[in-house]
Amino acid sequence: MSCLEWAESQLAELELLTSMFPTQEELEMTDQLAVAELRDYVECSDSTSSPPSSRPRFVIKQKLTTTSMERMDVILSCAYPSEYPNELPEISVRCPGLSRAQQTQLHIDLNAYLMENCQGEVCVLSAVEWVKDNLQLFINKSLSAGPTPKKEYSSLQPQEVFSRLWIYSHHIYNKTKRKNILEWSKELGLSGFSMPGKPGVVCVEGPQSACEEFWSRVKVLTWKKIMIRHREDIPLDHQGEDSKTVGIKDSLRKFTSFEEVAFDPHGNRGNHMDLGQLYQFLNEKGCCDVFQMYFGVEGK
Repeated sequence: MSCLEWAESQLAELELLTSMFPTQEELEMTDQLAVAELRDYVECSDSTSSPPSSRPRFVIKQKLTTTSMERMDVILSCAYPSEYPNELPEISVRCPGLSRAQQTQLHIDLNAYLMENCQGEVCVLSAVEWVKDNLQLFINKSLSAGPTPKKEYSSLQPQEVFSRLWIYSHHIYNKTKRKNILEWSKELGLSGFSMPGKPGVVCVEGPQSACEEFWSRVKVLTWKKIMIRHREDIPLDHQGEDSKTVGIKDSLRKFTSFEEVAFDPHGNRGNHMDLGQLYQFLNEKGCCDVFQMYFGVEGK
């Protein structure tokens, strides 16, 4: 399919969704300008027109009735990548009736379903229907799991580990993903940085459990390619959350907080960073050795 055909498919699906969910309580377009630019491109396009750079984003809100006759709010946040439907859309689901682990598993299963059944086709409506059909299964699992019984204290506590994950992505452009990375790192008490563009680089550091939780959320988003390029795990000698242990954790950090960084963006879309400046940034933080792990060359 061409860029114009992708855009035509996107606009047709948006019009279908608007007709099916006519009120703002059901469907909210969070970027009206992007929709207007998409429409202009489809209706006025010629051989020299370039597709719009902004991407449509919208939220679908549903109230579903569970088997216990309770009404439950379900919110699907959606964003179109430029090559949708050739690429899967960004879809995240929020449901207060599910635990964080259950929501993570729901995302994994939903993405697996879309990849298997909807590749190359518009699929937001299919995603909505899949959530409706399968949400009760996740609610049942959440209820059957019940509250985790409190374990008695044992002198044989698991050893604490401080971790640092170096994540590589083919690219990071999407504003929603970038916002999630910033918000999740703050929520989990992680330090590090994110460099958007092509390629995308993310580093998070902190307690191993928090790093693993961050990775479990990030990896289930739709990516062309994402992986942990390198990881550092440092066992801590002291147990528990006493002040001494917290001090040890803080002393191991290379970064004081989490931030998004940019290094002289350039290129047609402003999506390439100056890797020399990235190397200098890493060198100042005492971790320039990972540059070669990312790019296969020594920095300078």
